[in-house]
Amino acid sequence: MSDSAIRVVLVDDQPLFRAGVRMVVDSQPDLEVVAEADDGAAGAAVALEHRADVVLMDLRMPGVDGIEATRRILARPASAAEPLPRVIVLTTFDFDEAAARAIRAGASGFVLKDADPEFLLSAIRTVHAGDAVVSASAVRELFEHVGTASVGRASAEPAAHGALAALTAREKEIFALAARGLSNAEIASAEFLSEATVKTHVSRVLGKLELRDRVQLVVFAHEHGLV
Repeated sequence: MSDSAIRVVLVDDQPLFRAGVRMVVDSQPDLEVVAEADDGAAGAAVALEHRADVVLMDLRMPGVDGIEATRRILARPASAAEPLPRVIVLTTFDFDEAAARAIRAGASGFVLKDADPEFLLSAIRTVHAGDAVVSASAVRELFEHVGTASVGRASAEPAAHGALAALTAREKEIFALAARGLSNAEIASAEFLSEATVKTHVSRVLGKLELRDRVQLVVFAHEHGLV
């Protein structure tokens, strides 16, 4: 393996599933599984010990679940010399409140356990590059689960609308499209813009709303009834 390979830690309580994922990941010259764990507590520890770039985190495990493990991994202050790992949630459900809670805890997205291997590999590379993994199908589920399950949504809406007032008209348009799960390419096509321009607008929107990435943008929009 190359010294520049993306370091992956796999946390799941099913040995056969871990073995399959390890085989898929290790088949790539730019990816390497550096450690495994079968529960959240051990997963959080080995992710930091082995300086993981990306953690594949099962949501539902005995003892410490994937949500708490994600919090523990991302609780350490980041630095330029030692950035925090990016966490991808592994789940058997298209989207539910547990996945939303993991995203609030800092996860960069989620992948279905029965997803195509190529999608999983692409997701690892995507989050390592600093982007988030979110799809239009996930957003449809978000309408059903996150919006109805949010606590204090009505009281939070005025503050959310106040935050949106800081956006320009064009940024509000970009925000609405991104909140529906559209990619930069899809937004560029819809708005007759270049992908580079869309990326700039999305970055500004995230900065003004103090959101980490597109996944948090989607959760923010649906929790506050903004889409």
